[in-house]
Amino acid sequence: QFKLIVENPEKLIASGLQLKAVVEYSPERAEDLQDRIILLVDDDIVEIPLLGLIPCCYLEIESEFNFGEMIANNKIVTKEISIANHGSTSGVFKISYDGVVLLNMKPIRGVVKPKSVRKIEVDICTDVPRVIREMMKVELEGRGCTEVWIKAVVVEQVLKVLGVSCGKVLKCINFGPLYFGTSKTEQINLYNESPESMDWIAVLEDNAIGGEMGTDLQRSADAGLQDLSLKNRDVDVSTSILCVPNQGTLLPYEKSLVTLCFSPQKFERDFEVSDSSQIQDYVLFLRFETVGKRGDSLQTLSDGATAATKHHPQLADLALVGSGFPVMLTFNTGPVINFKDCYLGEQTQVPCKMKNESKFLPVTFSFRKTAHFNISPERGNLKRKATKEVMFSFSPRQIGTFEVKQIVDIIGTGVDKDNLNVLKTKPFHQIYLNFFGVCKSKPKSILFAINPGLTPMISNATGQFVTHGTGQLSDTAPVAILKSTQTQIHTHRKNRNCKDDALIAFPNDRAASIRPGDWNKKYRTIFTKTERYNYIDPEFAYTHSEQLFREENKKFYTAFVTSLRQRRLEKEAAREFCIYNNPVSIGIKPAEGLKSPYISITDVHKEKLQHKMLPWDDSCMLTGRKLAAILSKSTNEVWSWLSPVPTSTQEKEDCSLTLTPKQLHQIFIGPSTMDFGDVCVYSTTTRELHIINNLLVHIWIQIEIEIEELRETCPLSQVVPPLTKTHIPIVFETNTVGMFKRSFSYKINNQHLGHVLVVANAVAIELELSARELILTPIPGCLAGTEFRRTVRLSNRRNHPAGFIWKPVATDRKTAFSIQPTRGFVEAYSDLECEVVWHPGFKTAETGEFTLCVRKGNSVNLKCSAKVTI
Repeated sequence: QFKLIVENPEKLIASGLQLKAVVEYSPERAEDLQDRIILLVDDDIVEIPLLGLIPCCYLEIESEFNFGEMIANNKIVTKEISIANHGSTSGVFKISYDGVVLLNMKPIRGVVKPKSVRKIEVDICTDVPRVIREMMKVELEGRGCTEVWIKAVVVEQVLKVLGVSCGKVLKCINFGPLYFGTSKTEQINLYNESPESMDWIAVLEDNAIGGEMGTDLQRSADAGLQDLSLKNRDVDVSTSILCVPNQGTLLPYEKSLVTLCFSPQKFERDFEVSDSSQIQDYVLFLRFETVGKRGDSLQTLSDGATAATKHHPQLADLALVGSGFPVMLTFNTGPVINFKDCYLGEQTQVPCKMKNESKFLPVTFSFRKTAHFNISPERGNLKRKATKEVMFSFSPRQIGTFEVKQIVDIIGTGVDKDNLNVLKTKPFHQIYLNFFGVCKSKPKSILFAINPGLTPMISNATGQFVTHGTGQLSDTAPVAILKSTQTQIHTHRKNRNCKDDALIAFPNDRAASIRPGDWNKKYRTIFTKTERYNYIDPEFAYTHSEQLFREENKKFYTAFVTSLRQRRLEKEAAREFCIYNNPVSIGIKPAEGLKSPYISITDVHKEKLQHKMLPWDDSCMLTGRKLAAILSKSTNEVWSWLSPVPTSTQEKEDCSLTLTPKQLHQIFIGPSTMDFGDVCVYSTTTRELHIINNLLVHIWIQIEIEIEELRETCPLSQVVPPLTKTHIPIVFETNTVGMFKRSFSYKINNQHLGHVLVVANAVAIELELSARELILTPIPGCLAGTEFRRTVRLSNRRNHPAGFIWKPVATDRKTAFSIQPTRGFVEAYSDLECEVVWHPGFKTAETGEFTLCVRKGNSVNLKCSAKVTI
């Protein structure tokens, strides 16, 4: 069947040239042939083997297939296994598997075309953490049976709290003692020890068992029981514990740095107590949860309601311990300090001892500067139970009585809420001291000197005596200082109606009149208001250009001062805007031209309840009490109106939002595993998928179902209003007996994806008999022929009505037994009594048998026998 077509050259083949030969194979029958070609090259002999093979398939499959690491999130993971055919004809394969881990394999048999690849889908359910190593047998045409190992590792999604320095798992952080108003920060690492990304959120457990919020644990038991008012008070502890960030996303095996800040706040008590007994201890628990597992905490009750009864295991608890102490800085002289009276230029001192009464914390103090008083030292530090000498000095700079409130700032470390990593030193507490001092003037004798005859420029009424040393000389002469229109004493008759703004000239201001005057001003005499001559010296007076230049300078400095004032007012307005820029005030200063609306007590209570229960601000950390209050509020509002798509403008705007992990954490969709239990084939079973929206906006739920068994589910889309709950009925119907495990997905606002696992055990329709064998004995007091009777109970423990029929088992002799009813239906989860009667007669059989045939179900035999006594 082989043929060689070649023309041997007559001459030698030079180097670089080639010669072609063609081999043809023409098989005459289906068999494998083998031959050879002998090639003579000079003195060398080369054998070229020839193989002629019949067409066949060559199937190949990998012996091991690894799914890798997966998260136990109730999701069906599907992978494809390839069967390749390298042959020239089609090949047949068949898969057999006896385990229960691999759920679906399709197709389990088929044909692979030549030079092609066939994909086999294998499903694995990630419902529980485990290591999967399953073997399935694949029969390949021409290669026999091949073992294929399916491997996978399903792990729990683990979130760990690690120390920054040690890298070990942290269970508790002790902030230690702190003054009220100060802060202390600690840093931790959140570690995602799983192969998939996770969204996490921090929840402060303020209602956990064992938590303490502002309780003095050093007090006796009796004192602690008497002070339960603070324990029972509704205290928002989220202001004392800050977590930045309090939500986020972690990539697989990623660490994220989280800063915790403890700022103890002094809570007001119902009764006055001393500062030394106002110690407040805190024991709180901070829970880091993964978002998307809230559906596990929904448990369906008998009345159809839902409640959060348990927590999912994907969380990490961290205990936070700290104490708040008041500042106990005392002065032995008391808060009121009286200085001795002194004269101007003198100084009085009062020594004082300052003591830190605290047993746990040092104190840093700083005295503010106050006029006429000096303090040495002005600032310093006092250790625990330490004392320091302080000298208070009174150095008056003017005459009078001084009553000053001296402020003592207590310096501590605080943090900026926007950046917790930066600690700032700032005053957090003030102590007030009252200083009293009096400065008297020294008495001074005045000596009069006799005037020798020369009259001074400024003299008294007689000009005889002039005092010396009564004060410092002034470099300016007295000139007019009063308005002429403000006095009418001795005013001349013709000058009484003068309306000009003239100045009054003193009689002895002639010496000052040689100064450069202003021709725009007028001067009148002090008594008669007669216009007085004002001499302007041209050598000293301003020219017209100089006067304009002065006016321009005045305008420049006036504009400069005005701009400074405007800038200061703008900074003050911006500062006030930052203070009032919150969701309540929205940057508007209170009582600034706005009329307050009338609010009733009901509205105030509702507003407080809503503000307390509905945290929407992302900067605010969620607490256990807030979540419980939100859930109780939302479960009271049931939404039964069907709204499949957003219609209004508000709904469209809300349903287009991208929700944060904190907002997703407040949406309950579950249960995440819907177990239908034992379900009969050809029956329809319904379970409710509960949806609770705890947000202040609408959400849009879209369910994507491609499973044939759940095709009757409706509706698949629902818009849920704020603070309401609703449900979507999930309908399950199957015609195949066996275990069913599939998952469907849903989306929130067409963005955030979630999964729900559906589990069911599809069983056939079945009826159970109360007894497989009946013995009929005569009943005394009955008529002849009716005394042999008994009943058998048919029980239907399934969820579908079962149709039945009794068929007697044929024998050689005619049966003497009858049963009623012979056919009928048994409703789901109910029973039916059937009566068996034996009819005695001559040579009648005392035994009989019936077969209970269930439509599309099982068959059971019932043996009957009659016991006759004489």
